Amino acid sequence: MKRRGNYKFLDKFNYFVPGIGGMFALLAWLLVGALFGGLVTVLLGKLLGQEFIVEYGTLVSYPLMFIPPMLYASAKSGRNSMNRSGWKLDSKHFAPLGGAACAGLVVLGTLAMGFWSDGIVSLLPKMPEALADVLKGLTSGNIWSNFLAVSIFAPLFEEWLCRGMVLRGLLAGSRMKPFWAIVISAVFFALIHFNPWQAVPAFLLGCLFGYVYYRTGSLKLTMLMHFANNTFALIIGHIDSLKEAEGWMDIMPKESYAVTAAACFLLTVLVAMAFRKIELQKPEGNFDEVPSIFDSE
Repeated sequence: MKRRGNYKFLDKFNYFVPGIGGMFALLAWLLVGALFGGLVTVLLGKLLGQEFIVEYGTLVSYPLMFIPPMLYASAKSGRNSMNRSGWKLDSKHFAPLGGAACAGLVVLGTLAMGFWSDGIVSLLPKMPEALADVLKGLTSGNIWSNFLAVSIFAPLFEEWLCRGMVLRGLLAGSRMKPFWAIVISAVFFALIHFNPWQAVPAFLLGCLFGYVYYRTGSLKLTMLMHFANNTFALIIGHIDSLKEAEGWMDIMPKESYAVTAAACFLLTVLVAMAFRKIELQKPEGNFDEVPSIFDSE
């Protein structure tokens, strides 16, 4: 029996298309993974010292957190592949824009949204100092460990979960209306950040990421968006004159910020409108269907 494409990492999950129940199951396994990752990090800290936790704790705990939901999804996909079709996590529906144009547009749209969403975050109460220190540690500490955690691990694992599994499942599995599927997946994305100061921009970005995924079926494209957002924050966190600022309004006058934010908001809308040119192959979104293993023989 020949399995096509099983050497590809993302293809291991094609046949698990979770609905609402599956979404909560993935969340439960994520919480189990968070406990497991935290426990392993504490044990390593006792063996290697507190400095290890400060420098490399996130590099250990973060990927471990996603192992249980990935094992669960892979097992479900393997069972389903015998008797039902699936939907690819990563497709390539870029016409008529083209892959390069899509990549450039999503980076511009992501950075623009990150800028104007900062004004909404500024309306929240002041972030607790302990949380602020933790978040600054993710963007202003050791640049190489931060880069791995923030720019590589986060886009890979979070996009796999929030777009590849949750949004694809709501669209193709539950046949939910696209608007609500995108919103619910963005709420899920916001919740796994566990604090409102990250959750608000995560929700907004999640809506943009979700819309792009719905139109293109490309998980790699949303990983690029996530990479662009996080890497830009990482760069800002290593610029001495900027890293102590809590937001853009601490860096530039309010009037200048307002004008620039309005321009960035318009740019985000134009980017979203550009992706409307990509024709939908099916109401559920541009995800390529894959036959069951027996049907593909």
